[in-house]
Amino acid sequence: MKQSLKTRNGGEWTEARFRSFVISALRAASRRYPPKYKALKNAFVGKKINAKSNKMAMHYKCAACKKIFVAVDVQVDHIEPVVDPIEGFQTWDIFINRLFCEIENFQVLCKPCHKTKTENERKPK
Repeated sequence: MKQSLKTRNGGEWTEARFRSFVISALRAASRRYPPKYKALKNAFVGKKINAKSNKMAMHYKCAACKKIFVAVDVQVDHIEPVVDPIEGFQTWDIFINRLFCEIENFQVLCKPCHKTKTENERKPK
């Protein structure tokens, strides 16, 4: 069995653990990235009564199915995946440039459409 060398954090972390930590930190920062909010704003269709809760809620249009959903039922998606599903992680430059992309690479999808898109991206071509 191949053992990973612990070369980071004073010999406590493997390279894989370090990469996972950095990716998690970058993804957390990307939640505050302005183009993501602009994409969400562009998909906004208005405030109206949420059928499930009977309360006023923000509603958004899914870019795929074109149906209207409340905020908790949509996700901002990278049109071009941050990590290529076939090649996997390539370089930090590619990862960062794809994660912090311009608004043209963002779309708002309902959760079912986002799940379908992700599954289709992971299928071997």
